[in-house]
Amino acid sequence: MRTIRGVAAKQIIKGALLKENAEEQVAEHVAQGLVFTSLRGTDSHGIRLIHHYLAGVRSGRINVRPSYSVEKRMPTVAVLDADHTFGHASGMEAARLAVEMADEYGSGNVAVKNSTHFGAAAYFAIDIAEHDMIGTSYTHSDSLIIPTHGKRSFLGNNPVCFTAPVKGEGPFCLDMATSIITFNAVRQLRERGEKAPENVGTDQNGIPTTNANEITMLLPVGSYKGYGLSLMVEVLCSMLTGMPYGPHISKMFENLENKRYLGHFVSAMNISAFIDVDIFKERMAAMINELRNEPPLDPAQAVMVAGDPEKNRFSIRNIEGIPLTENEFKEFEVLNKKYQLGVEM
Repeated sequence: MRTIRGVAAKQIIKGALLKENAEEQVAEHVAQGLVFTSLRGTDSHGIRLIHHYLAGVRSGRINVRPSYSVEKRMPTVAVLDADHTFGHASGMEAARLAVEMADEYGSGNVAVKNSTHFGAAAYFAIDIAEHDMIGTSYTHSDSLIIPTHGKRSFLGNNPVCFTAPVKGEGPFCLDMATSIITFNAVRQLRERGEKAPENVGTDQNGIPTTNANEITMLLPVGSYKGYGLSLMVEVLCSMLTGMPYGPHISKMFENLENKRYLGHFVSAMNISAFIDVDIFKERMAAMINELRNEPPLDPAQAVMVAGDPEKNRFSIRNIEGIPLTENEFKEFEVLNKKYQLGVEM
């Protein structure tokens, strides 16, 4: 394994996007979102995706110079047309709008339409929490999840993210797909020649398999509960936005000339409308630290709360760098050279 510094990865990603004529703020949000995600250890949605995104830019799927428009606006609700730009950029624009509305009216809810893959949902919800608000973010994806009693996929493994500020540390963050693992994680297993865990995915006939090369569909977390959550997210991201759903969404890694018409949903809730923010953050810290101090079943495995593994990896990778396979490292060297960026890796 090799490592790349987060600063260097961001310079290469942003530099490559700027060379592809991306608008400055768009390039910044994509680069920051991908590096932030990899530093937190969510490698399936991190810097390794830049090569796919650049292919999408060159094919015309992704618009690097969008003209955003707010199609509908009420005091606490807005619909944002992303003009087919990067979901990282449109998601942050939605987060900005949500926080703006919540600052004035107590809450802000933004549905995004005509967007593309937005990476890890935590990127947006954590930004909202850092404004001393409760943040949520959702998106949908192409057909990956098998419904209960079904034999073929229909809905996506639509992620759910919930964040809240905490005194003395980064926000609490629950960021979960509605499948046991993501399809990007399956692609990583294929690239590394590794088997998938038991009962996370199935072949084209709906039969569970550990052969990553045979996995074409994913199983939902918690059986019918994960399936239900996927449907809930589809309502927010498709029904409210008019975007296609499930099997009608273009595949992420296929036919890159086709735009994806993805929807997202981002919300901010002003904590001060309910309780003093400092009291809330102190109580959050007390509760999660009390949880962490609960007696573990196995002394070698401490009790954690959602987001703890990511916080731990962030502190390590911020110093040691982001781990890459030899091939992934070489791909970044190619980008650095191709776009004549001169970044010290």
